[in-house]
Amino acid sequence: MSPIANAVPAVKSLPEPAGLPEPLPEPAVGALRLEAVLGALSDPLRLTIVRKLLLESEQFDHSCGWFGLDRPKSSLTHHFKALREAGITRQRQYGLERRSHVRVADLNTRFPGLLDLVAAWEPDAS
Repeated sequence: MSPIANAVPAVKSLPEPAGLPEPLPEPAVGALRLEAVLGALSDPLRLTIVRKLLLESEQFDHSCGWFGLDRPKSSLTHHFKALREAGITRQRQYGLERRSHVRVADLNTRFPGLLDLVAAWEPDAS
């Protein structure tokens, strides 16, 4: 197998800006459970959301609209909540808008190499 086939895309981890709103409730690093994380990532849409945040982030956190997903708002709310409650993403409320980013440092501390696998995953072209 060529070295290029094993290359893992670079995960973007942007610094946290000052003055952010408090995060919504989420599990502490020590309370992150592998089965909860893997359960949340078992859905292809959620896996796509996390991969996009890891590889394409343009700023520290992003609203649902940034992802360009053609899904009802209620469906997206459910998926983003599942990611937050599993401890994969951190969400903050900015007025009427919630923005998300991946808890890169926390997940790398608890489950080394997991985010590299997510970044290397390639969704089906269909």
